[in-house]
Amino acid sequence: MTYSYRIVHHSRKLQNIATILRQEHATSIRWFSNSNHTFGHKYEETVGIHHHGYVPAERHSISMHAAYTTVSLSSLKRNESGMSAGKIHSSISTSLLNRGCNKHFSRGYSSGSGLPPHQEIGMPSLSPTMTEGNIARWLKKEGDKITPGEVLCEVETDKATVEMECMEEGYLAKIVKGDGSKEIKVGEVIAITVEEEDDMGKFKDYSPASDTKPAAKPEPAEPKVEVAQEPPSAPAPESEVSKPSSVPSGDRIFASPVARKIAEDNNVKLSSIKGTGPDGLIVKADIEDYLALRGKEMPVGAHRTKDGTVPDLNYTDIPHTQIRKITASRLLFSKQTIPHYYLTVDTCVDKLMELRGQLNLLQESSGGKRISVNDLVIKAAALALRKVPQCNSSWTEDYIRQFHNVNVNVAVQTDNGLYVPVIRDADKKGLSMIAEEVKSLAGKAKQNSLKPEDYEGGTFTVSNLGGPFGVKQFCAIINPPQAGILAVGSAEKRVIPGAGPDQYKFASFMSVTLSCDHRVIDGAIGAEWLKAFKGYIENPESMLL
Repeated sequence: MTYSYRIVHHSRKLQNIATILRQEHATSIRWFSNSNHTFGHKYEETVGIHHHGYVPAERHSISMHAAYTTVSLSSLKRNESGMSAGKIHSSISTSLLNRGCNKHFSRGYSSGSGLPPHQEIGMPSLSPTMTEGNIARWLKKEGDKITPGEVLCEVETDKATVEMECMEEGYLAKIVKGDGSKEIKVGEVIAITVEEEDDMGKFKDYSPASDTKPAAKPEPAEPKVEVAQEPPSAPAPESEVSKPSSVPSGDRIFASPVARKIAEDNNVKLSSIKGTGPDGLIVKADIEDYLALRGKEMPVGAHRTKDGTVPDLNYTDIPHTQIRKITASRLLFSKQTIPHYYLTVDTCVDKLMELRGQLNLLQESSGGKRISVNDLVIKAAALALRKVPQCNSSWTEDYIRQFHNVNVNVAVQTDNGLYVPVIRDADKKGLSMIAEEVKSLAGKAKQNSLKPEDYEGGTFTVSNLGGPFGVKQFCAIINPPQAGILAVGSAEKRVIPGAGPDQYKFASFMSVTLSCDHRVIDGAIGAEWLKAFKGYIENPESMLL
């Protein structure tokens, strides 16, 4: 009690509450014995809190418990001094005030509209970079009974489509955001659940407080009134080109030769333009300004031909998906903030292809997945990262973070966009396990069913456009916050010198390009990594050691 009194006494905001409570002590004793008053109303008067239709149930239960405690203490201390009662009342009021300041309640009831206890389910944050999401579809409908662990809906995040599970038992009373709802901010209410089945009908026309909140705060109209009371001022001077004045047909129009030529080429009547040159002479700048103004007035996408007609353009507007918007934002951020540089090397893959053939024979006999060239590239990249750990790092404002785990993201193109699932600890896994994980994650990506743990936590990325698409060589954009990405091209046969002066032979070479963040990876370090990678590709048996 003494500790709570000291807190109240030394608080700058509540320094006078002790005096107020002493003055109302007698009233408080009578109030607790009066059945016509409730603790909640008196508490609101004491601390200055008023509810407007919505009272969190948790605070209600706290208030009722505190009321019971105060009655008991009041009855025991009825004959003691006013200061003692003030201390008791101050302690309980301070506790209630601190508990009442919590604004994060998920369940409550409306005292004004008589709504039963319910829970507002908000849009969850399902990834570190998620700020908004879309509702792909609801797997439960209004009126269904829900239990913990059941899937309520599918949420399209900035990375993938994730299933949202129910955390408590109850009934789905109201779906606020239906199937296909887009750009829902994290925390925005998407559904209402209740504990009792009979309470569902009361939420038929329910609207969350967050949806109506903006409408309850209209912009002040004072500035508009002040503007309306001001005397009308003279209109601001406008550009002479923006409001062209016609010249009487009987007057001669003076224009420079260049201006006349531009006007003729663009079917512009000189009579519709007022010159800004000496004595009203129409100059080149007047024609150009007029054409620029006319271009702004044309519909978006319109294009005028020499005869003045506007040809029709056939097009389709494809709405941005969540993954497309996030991919565009991150890649733009990467190119604008990361100083890229690129290193390219050609690697001979003859031995690699020979080893792959031998391993696939063993895989087929044992019923395992076939090993692709990309699986071997992932393994070689992971081993090179372990050998040159400076490339397995990330830039921050205060330090360079060097990772001890080698987690390789693999770029996968789907109809929904670009995904980069991660192979964790790729340097420690065998080729067979890498092949199985890549195929499994690629299948999930194409089905849009990746979970956050399937794509988060990567330290390096491999993008292969050679095998699937036959691209010879390209430069990839770094996937932040990583410091490097390897772009893999296709393999092609080349003629190379043989053992003798007039001897030649054929060999297959694959071009790879390493994109580096120069803040983290110096040129020599990037070259060292490529040297290690090339060694593993051209001597693939070393990857098995």
